[in-house]
Amino acid sequence: MSTQHANEPTPVAAWRRALPGLLFAGLLATTVLLARRVERESGQLGSASETEARSTADAYGFHFDEVSQSVGIDFVHSAPSFDPRLEHIMPQVASMGAGLAVGDYDRDGWLDIYVTNSGEGSANRLYHNLGDGRFEDRAPELGLADLNRAGTGVSMAALWGDYDNDGFDDLLVTKWGRPELFHNEAGRSFRRVTEGAGLPDWVNATSAVWFDYDRDGMLDLFLGGYYPESVDLWHLDSTAIMPESFEYALNGGRKYLLRNLGDGRFEDVAESVGLVSSRWALAAAAADLRGSGWQDLVIANDYGVAEYFRNDAGRFREVGAENGIGDRPKSGMNVAFGDVFNDGRSAIYITNISQEGVLVQGNNLWLPSQAAEDAAPHYDNFAGAMDVELGGWSFGAQFGDLDNDGFQDLFLTNGYVSADPKRDYWYDMAKVAGGNARIIGDAANWPPMLGRSLSGYQHKRVWRNGGSGRFANVADAVGVRETFDGRAVALADLDNDGALDVLVAHQRGPLLVYRNGVRPEAGWIQFELEGSASNRDAYGATVDLFWDGQRQRQELVSASGFCAQNQSRLHFGLGAAGRVDRVEIRWPSGRQQTIHDPEPRRLHRIVENAPEEVGR
Repeated sequence: MSTQHANEPTPVAAWRRALPGLLFAGLLATTVLLARRVERESGQLGSASETEARSTADAYGFHFDEVSQSVGIDFVHSAPSFDPRLEHIMPQVASMGAGLAVGDYDRDGWLDIYVTNSGEGSANRLYHNLGDGRFEDRAPELGLADLNRAGTGVSMAALWGDYDNDGFDDLLVTKWGRPELFHNEAGRSFRRVTEGAGLPDWVNATSAVWFDYDRDGMLDLFLGGYYPESVDLWHLDSTAIMPESFEYALNGGRKYLLRNLGDGRFEDVAESVGLVSSRWALAAAAADLRGSGWQDLVIANDYGVAEYFRNDAGRFREVGAENGIGDRPKSGMNVAFGDVFNDGRSAIYITNISQEGVLVQGNNLWLPSQAAEDAAPHYDNFAGAMDVELGGWSFGAQFGDLDNDGFQDLFLTNGYVSADPKRDYWYDMAKVAGGNARIIGDAANWPPMLGRSLSGYQHKRVWRNGGSGRFANVADAVGVRETFDGRAVALADLDNDGALDVLVAHQRGPLLVYRNGVRPEAGWIQFELEGSASNRDAYGATVDLFWDGQRQRQELVSASGFCAQNQSRLHFGLGAAGRVDRVEIRWPSGRQQTIHDPEPRRLHRIVENAPEEVGR
């Protein structure tokens, strides 16, 4: 069966009337945030005038308004406090978390938001989309709030995935501690199934991926450790818990590949299928990058090289050194895929660190040299040539067509530790980096931070794809001016109006919601896929859209970015085109499906094995 819905449900006017709050005055009650609060006219937490927004939309095709307060989202992330022996570098070792996952947990047609907190005793939030421009936290009543209890660790990332194919997305939460899995009871409640499902007892993980690595129609689960699983950051046996090297550290956490047994249980098969690594994983994502029908796994590692695990019919081989992605060590923090040239090739974007005058690792935009079926292409880094290399201390980044012109843009957040802006920790950091393994690996040897900043107060990037192989940063012009320490970024059409809104979670800062005002004449089309022979979420399906002489490929993936999950709807901008020629879908099962002349400005729900023509 295949259905389509005309902007359903769509009270766009509710969002248009929802103006941003004055400031986060009453909300940001901590010393850190109060010190950083500034007035609207300085560019922090302010909204552009309607005249400015209209003129910007005319010039660039879109404009953002930050509306979190006015739509009922008041989340502020709190950081954990670890063993007192780490107190001198606590702002640094406690600098992760603030994850985001977008999904429609109750299948009402409106996208909901799950956001993770990391302070001991702090609450995670599940913001239910009420469909009228407002959100309401339902986490306490659904049993998804109180996950940061003493002795269990604290939350990092979250990920929706229908592991039992019952039509309702279940929720995984990774922690520096015990990972948690919750079964979705038809959108009415969630049932904790962690131990019964066979999840590991303790994994210090920020990265997780739902994907069907063996193509049996059931979602499997990857977990990537950062610190070794033997490390309990609250109760240290030793302070020798840091990486042994800033470039080639191999003393990080192990990797888990939990194969879905089909009865609610999982078993770890990582070692038996060749998915073995002890690097410091911060982000991971899976995609069919070779057109083989099998999803490969890309891991962004801190303190070392990125890894590319090629999936050969359910067995993995690490080929990063061969294909170029693992050519040199950096500080990887993000993995995202995007067809930036509209030629059917998926680029891989991995973020790193850039600090003027100190360290310029640069972000990487890896493009394959070829896109042949079952090929083993070599990747080259085009980040510098395409002007998306320098993003500060970069964390989450996502590809998406923000102005609906038919080309995928790139939104990036950044900033590590914002403290005293007049005092900098970089000099002492550099001294540690130059030491040997004994010095680097023991936290006791790291100089105290003493309230100093480390790549703080950085400006986000909104890189607009001009369609000619170059991107231009238009962040300030389109209304993105906040300088909190960003972590997760997620893209979602929260008001069902055909424009991608942007969510950004911040470490020790607020969850910001950028409502997107796209020039109305720019067209769009969206697809929501449902597998039958494939996994129900259709993770791993590739969609090629053909229109106006253009072609763009997108793949439906679970994890993307840093500690983030975008909406599962695939969104394509169409520019001025009034019609779409066809859409070609390759399902994870291998089935191929073509739909001719799908109607623009609609969300199309496509079910695997349904008739090939969309009904009108």
